[in-house]
Amino acid sequence: MKIDHCSFSFHTNGYHETNPNGLENFLVRLQTEGQSQTKIRTNTYTLEKGDIIFVPEKTYYQLDIEPGQKSGDFHLLVTGEWLTKWWHENEKPDHASLSSIEKIISLWRLLATEKLRPNHEQNHSLNTNLFKSILLMIEEEIKARHSIQRPFIVTRMMRYIEEHALEHLVLEQVANEVELSVSRASHLFKDHTGKTIIQYAQQLKLEAAINQMKYTNMTLEQIALTCGFGNYPYFHRLFTRVHRQSPSQYRKSH
Repeated sequence: MKIDHCSFSFHTNGYHETNPNGLENFLVRLQTEGQSQTKIRTNTYTLEKGDIIFVPEKTYYQLDIEPGQKSGDFHLLVTGEWLTKWWHENEKPDHASLSSIEKIISLWRLLATEKLRPNHEQNHSLNTNLFKSILLMIEEEIKARHSIQRPFIVTRMMRYIEEHALEHLVLEQVANEVELSVSRASHLFKDHTGKTIIQYAQQLKLEAAINQMKYTNMTLEQIALTCGFGNYPYFHRLFTRVHRQSPSQYRKSH
């Protein structure tokens, strides 16, 4: 497998590209902001933030960005059998909408930076593993979108909470992420997960705290702060209510 090109593009003055006979490389493109339109084979898609497309070699491809429309994307051009085999497994679509892209963008940015270096100074094993990690994370997001029986917007809320659970998270942040009112976001989340947004965040905090207790020598007070509880009394009270023993008792028994 060879990563021929990896970069970020941002357009404000319009853009048009047509490849009737397709590209020489396999294209993977992630819309990170704004909007664009693409045609793959005979299918046309409007791409917004979080939309990803896969275009195999020799496949009709067209991309259009209207003048004045802001459009940002990360894209990869790759040759080799590994990507083609990965794409064909489980019948992956030409186009998918991802619920969360922040971690994927972080890896993509690292790979793009690495590809800027002179070829003889690049760590090609690192490049390959970064690329595979990007695709595996994309695969997980596609599975979350298509195989779990809940609205996509609820999955988006869950991903946002998972990424920010150890911070000071408030309901307004989660609702704003999916452009809903707090009451509507809270209602949807509870209906489809059986938990409130706060309960889900608390669950993640407690799981992180248990890992810290098992695998670090941090004090319980430090763990309470690191895992986003704010203070030890609150951590102690919540942990004891859920696990029917105090954090110190749990730590001694595990």
